[in-house]
Amino acid sequence: MKEEIFIISLGGSLIIPDDIDIDFLKDFKELILSQIKKGKKFVIITGGGRICRKYQAVAKGISNSSPEDLDWIGIASLKLNAELLRVIFGEYAHDEIISNLSNNFSFEKPIVIGAAYKPGQSTDFDAVLGAKTVDAKKIINLSNTDYVYDSDPKTNPNVKKIEKISWSEYRKLIPKEWNPGLNSPFDPIASEMAQKEGMEVIIMNGKPIDNLEKYLNGEEFLGTVIK
Repeated sequence: MKEEIFIISLGGSLIIPDDIDIDFLKDFKELILSQIKKGKKFVIITGGGRICRKYQAVAKGISNSSPEDLDWIGIASLKLNAELLRVIFGEYAHDEIISNLSNNFSFEKPIVIGAAYKPGQSTDFDAVLGAKTVDAKKIINLSNTDYVYDSDPKTNPNVKKIEKISWSEYRKLIPKEWNPGLNSPFDPIASEMAQKEGMEVIIMNGKPIDNLEKYLNGEEFLGTVIK
């Protein structure tokens, strides 16, 4: 029986919406450890969240920051979140975070925490790299968004949720290019690569945590499947 490896892109909006969400992190840890007892393994890639955008906004307000400079700020913020996750999972996590997920890495421990290593890409792209490295075809994208919608729910009160969508149709809904701080369910560069690799991406809200539990247990869940 093939080993079950799950790739989770854990949005910074869940880790640190304003202040660090301790209750969510406790629930997330409990769920992941319960799944490990069933023989599952995880690659978890963290996002930067609001703290990342705050730092980027300050940089842009005070200086003429290049996109690369802003990406370096993003990388630093998500690495801090990654170290927090690694420490929280303790003995169950690989001793070091993996910055370059395109390099082969071992699963001596059931949890590998991933980060980023160069500008020009997001944690979504890093999740695709990690999935490719371990030959996983499904990525769970956890954020504070319930579904992919046909337009921006912040500006259109009549949006329609999408439960299933093809990559070609999804890519028509999002911007064509990546830029630091882009807020998109799954970013353009990562989407292009995921489509090319025949991967499936699940967009779901990380709260309540039992929605993720349902997905991991093969039960019905709330969210969008892109494939």
